[in-house]
Formats: sequence, structure tokens, C-alpha cells
Amino acid sequence: MQTNELITRNIRRFRVERDLSLGELSALAGISKQTLSKVESGVGNPTVETLERIGHGLGVSVARLLTEWGTPLHVSRAADAPWRPVSVGRIRDLDRIYGSGYVRTHVVRVEPGREAHVVGAHGFGTLHQLYVVSGTLEAGPTDAVRQLGEGDFLRFPGDSEHTFRAVGGPAVAHLTTTAPQVPQFSPAVDGGDPA
Repeated sequence: MQTNELITRNIRRFRVERDLSLGELSALAGISKQTLSKVESGVGNPTVETLERIGHGLGVSVARLLTEWGTPLHVSRAADAPWRPVSVGRIRDLDRIYGSGYVRTHVVRVEPGREAHVVGAHGFGTLHQLYVVSGTLEAGPTDAVRQLGEGDFLRFPGDSEHTFRAVGGPAVAHLTTTAPQVPQFSPAVDGGDPA
């Protein structure tokens, strides 16, 4: 990914998560709305000082604006998924994510007949990887929910509000949560159950 694309995606994501308009963020950052608009649309070539100001306005470091947290959504449909032979049979690659931190793995059974279960944002950089074992499930960020069936896979950010809901009957899914390493001397805060 080009650095400019990464910066623009992160700025837009953090701004939308904070429910800030371009005008509100430009005021907080102390830069013109036109400059911010150019940077966020990928047209501008921001200086380090401009990025520092935008980061300050968003309440994040420049490092967060330059860090790849994974694409917001990655869907792998069962019908399109390639299987490859291995010594014990066949394997389906779902996703690869590199870095340090923790990984939590769950099997989730989502019961039908309930309203969507909305989960608050976990810590910065948290990602969920969801594989539907059986049933039909609606899941993902509250503003980008996807309907998934048996064998479908979805990766989505856990550091924004997200939801789970069974459609029709019960749904069973394998859920893996990855999060960046907690700083050694900060109090450890458990993000709670991902679902």
C-alpha cells in the first residue's frame, strides 16, 4: 500500500469514528479546511508538521496515522475460496496478519430471535477474524455490516463499534481477535469478550 493511501484512510477513519466534520477537525488541528480536505483525499503531500497537527486534532500520534491496521473489511466467500492439498488433507487459507500483541480464539454460537448485539470498540488496532461454521450471521462494523453464510470469512476492525446477529436460525462461528501488545508499564485492560 502506498503511504499516501494509508494516511488518507487512517485520517478519514479516525475522523469518522470521532464523528468530526472536516471543518471541526481543521479547527482542532489548526489547519485550513482546504488543506485537510486535500490530505484526506490523497491529493495533498502533507509535511510532518501538518500530520502532527492532524494527529493532535484527532487525539492520536503521527505513528498511528502511519500504521497499517489491516484493511477495514476482507471477505472471503466459501464459493470463491481455494483449497490446497497438505499432508493431512486440504487447507483453506483465511488470512495472515503479522505483528506483536495477543490473539484470542473463540467459537461463538449466536442465537436467533434477538436484536443485533452491539459491542463497543476495543483498543486501537484490534482486529476480528470471523469464520462462519454453520448458519447465517450478520456481523461487522455497525456502519458496514455483512451477511455471511456457512464457510464465509470476514476480517473487520474491532476498535470501532461492531455487531453480531443470527439470521433465521442459530449460527456458529470461529472468532479470532488480535490486538497490539499492551505497553509493559501501563495497567493491563481486558477488552472483554469480543462477541
